[in-house]
Amino acid sequence: MLKEIKNFGGALLLLAVPVAAQESTTQETISNQIIAFQSGAIGEAFEFASPSIQGLFGSPENFGQMVQSGYPMVWEPGQVTFLEADDLGHMQTQIVMIKDQSGVLHFLEYQLVIVDGNWRINGVRFLPAPGAGA
Repeated sequence: MLKEIKNFGGALLLLAVPVAAQESTTQETISNQIIAFQSGAIGEAFEFASPSIQGLFGSPENFGQMVQSGYPMVWEPGQVTFLEADDLGHMQTQIVMIKDQSGVLHFLEYQLVIVDGNWRINGVRFLPAPGAGA
């Protein structure tokens, strides 16, 4: 089942409804950060990053510039779908498929850690599309 959230650019953001409670909180963190980017609330989006990521970029403005230039599909997604998650004990990874505004699919692996009882994003890396290089 999919949960719909309208973004501020008029496109529709589709989010898969999570199965496990822990997945729900990690997916909420990722969803809330994407929504904050779409609304221009860069300071709020920065709060969903872990302290190490916040320290690396130093300010919401620097962080926002990095996301806008390095992850434009996160900055302005067309569609977001949560795929598998992996609980590694001290952290969790979440695979997210994002269809950008041009219809191109991107697969990203989010790494999340617990900070003061809340999941925070500790890094995002690009994954090859399924079947790529096979």
